[in-house]
Amino acid sequence: MKRSLVSIAILGLLTSVAQAQEVVKIGVAAPLTGSQAHLGKDIENGARLAIEEYNAKGVTLAGKKVKFELQAEDDQADPRTATTVAQRLADSGVKGVVGHLNSGASIPASRIYNDASLPQVSPASTNPKLTQQGFKATFRTIANDVQQGLSIGKYAATKLGKKIAIIDDRTAYGQGLADEVEKAVKANGGTVTGREFTSDKATDFQAILTRVKAQNPDVIVYSGMDSQGGPMLKQIKQLGLNTKFITGDGGCTSEIIKLAGDAISANAYCTQPGLPLEQMPGGKDFNARYSKRFNAPVQIYAPYAYDATSALIEAMKAANSAEPAKYTAQLGKVNFPGVIGTVAFDAKGDIKDGAVTVYQLKAGKWEPLP
Repeated sequence: MKRSLVSIAILGLLTSVAQAQEVVKIGVAAPLTGSQAHLGKDIENGARLAIEEYNAKGVTLAGKKVKFELQAEDDQADPRTATTVAQRLADSGVKGVVGHLNSGASIPASRIYNDASLPQVSPASTNPKLTQQGFKATFRTIANDVQQGLSIGKYAATKLGKKIAIIDDRTAYGQGLADEVEKAVKANGGTVTGREFTSDKATDFQAILTRVKAQNPDVIVYSGMDSQGGPMLKQIKQLGLNTKFITGDGGCTSEIIKLAGDAISANAYCTQPGLPLEQMPGGKDFNARYSKRFNAPVQIYAPYAYDATSALIEAMKAANSAEPAKYTAQLGKVNFPGVIGTVAFDAKGDIKDGAVTVYQLKAGKWEPLP
């Protein structure tokens, strides 16, 4: 009889604890399959690490211990799929979303999140339009293309050569960045010899590069992702184009080096929003924790995804609630030391003081330039 009463008491206690703990789901949306999956997984892993570490520390909201769970969705880097994913996340009851990777996915998805009053923090989408729509719950932890395009165009025109050909992949990211590059090239005394475009699924660039070769540029700027940049570099070499090459953050990866093989050289440059991982205030420690947890190197976006997830949770803590209607206002007010530096947003939702770093290929790796 005593044993039975003890069992009932323990069962009651466990039930009470379970009832007291609230599960809060946070969504992450990125390409988890296809040619950009390595970047999408980087975002998912960054968000997952943040959630696991907050759960380990323990978070209490409105008197209840909270357990955060991640709901990862594959947007396939496709605008239409991204809207389907966004609606699925909104319908499933997530309390905030970290994503998307591609601006072409983030922008249409942001309208669905806005209609659902669901906060979205992108760790990677850089097109300025994302935060120019007037949505109160749309943020990003990465510098935008105005800042990055200015850096690429200025560096190309003042350091690499005056005649510059621009190729983009016609996505919202690629075209938006290329537009800013063109403005910056002209503002810094350079000449745009031509604008060409491909797609984010293409692998054959012979026709485009033949036209570019006839322009005799000093520099080729490619505005797109590493999955196209690598094959493009191979074909640049095959056609005998003796030109410098610079690309933005979508191509500033170890993957482009792998894809290009011996076609990539010290004449290759790239940019990334933010500081190099080793120069980020929390970068060294984050890299160690990330590598230990996932047995893989950081690609690019994991620190930004970690800080995006942290921003959502810090806002919830400030509001003492995980309900978007209660914590969204606090999201615009967050100010905390993140991996990337101080995480705080301006009135539009852009990260404040977004830095951009230029890299050059040296000894088979991207090395930051002073």
